Amino acid sequence: MNRWLLPQAISDLLPPRAQELEDLRRAILDCYRGCGYELVIPPLIEYLDSLLIGSGGDLDLKTFKLIDQLSGRTMGVRADITPQVARIDAHMLQAREVDRLCYCGSVLRTRPNGLEASREPLQVGAEIYGHAGVEADIEAIDLLLQSLAIAGVAGPGRLRLDLGDLGLVRLLLAELPGSGEDEVLALLQDRDLPELRRLLPSADEAPAAAAILELTQCFGPAVPALARARTALARWPQALEILARIERVALSPRIARHAASAEIALDLADVRGFRYHTGLKFAAYAERHAQSVGRGGRYDGVGAVFGRARAATGFSLDLRELVELRVADEAAPATGVIVAPWSEDESLMALIGRLRGDGEVVVELLPGQSDHGMGREVDRVIESDNGRWQVRPIAGRAAARQGRR
Repeated sequence: MNRWLLPQAISDLLPPRAQELEDLRRAILDCYRGCGYELVIPPLIEYLDSLLIGSGGDLDLKTFKLIDQLSGRTMGVRADITPQVARIDAHMLQAREVDRLCYCGSVLRTRPNGLEASREPLQVGAEIYGHAGVEADIEAIDLLLQSLAIAGVAGPGRLRLDLGDLGLVRLLLAELPGSGEDEVLALLQDRDLPELRRLLPSADEAPAAAAILELTQCFGPAVPALARARTALARWPQALEILARIERVALSPRIARHAASAEIALDLADVRGFRYHTGLKFAAYAERHAQSVGRGGRYDGVGAVFGRARAATGFSLDLRELVELRVADEAAPATGVIVAPWSEDESLMALIGRLRGDGEVVVELLPGQSDHGMGREVDRVIESDNGRWQVRPIAGRAAARQGRR
């Protein structure tokens, strides 16, 4: 038995990737803090009934379960942090009208979301509770795009943001005769149009059937997709109201300022999250990456199970995935390391303290240790010059490092 083997889709994060992830975590959470979002840290494990609120059956299948030896109740290892944050808002922060909360932590899933995905994502996200207006949706999307820019994923031709609203599909499904909702949703999810045409009644029998088929063609750049959708849904005033809300988001100046780095598009037949999202939803896609790199939307009323139904919107990202995307696309320039002899000399210790305070990495070489085989790029050394400690470049190394930038 190989004791060093890890379970499938579970992996270590090693230097320098682990430090890059930590730097990204700090930068994103600092951004959220500057926008007024307060950090919460929910537990890794809690009772199953509160972990699965509002998730349909999808989250249940992804959740590892065990029996609490103290209470005998079933517990779950969180597969998503969003329900935990909703619990905190509903139960512990009841005096506040609008809450902006953010979080970052590991989650564990029974199955990965994609072929190359991890079963242990490091999930980071932000949520707005208590505001049903489109302004909250716009703010959430704006913050998602800022997060992806910080991660180095956004850029001309590199990112697409898809907008949709599950209210459109719900409205049309309610007008279909029969009870084949689950089958229609499965075919929409798979984009199996031939089978969908076979299943749905004729347009004469059910105009909503023709509208559902037309929705599958309402994708791509926002303006033409909206025009096509308005034509297809002209007989449903409620659908036109939903489209007006989508247009308000898509054309918002707050979103338009990201146009140079992210294409704003529509996908009105995307039914992922049908049992969870209650309105506007959005997903960000990076080039050469099949799965979304960020996803979110409305989930109003999720706190009802805790006695406080609230308007809610937000998004989440996987920091592990973002770091790997950035590395695959363009590695960050290497940061040179300074080496110094291990010493108890007060002036040397003071110099090292100042350098570290300025953000430099200074490694003190233990007696007998060389700077070779450190796994880090060393380009400067601290040496004594007539009793004064000086930082000097190591011949050839600094120049080589500069040439690679």
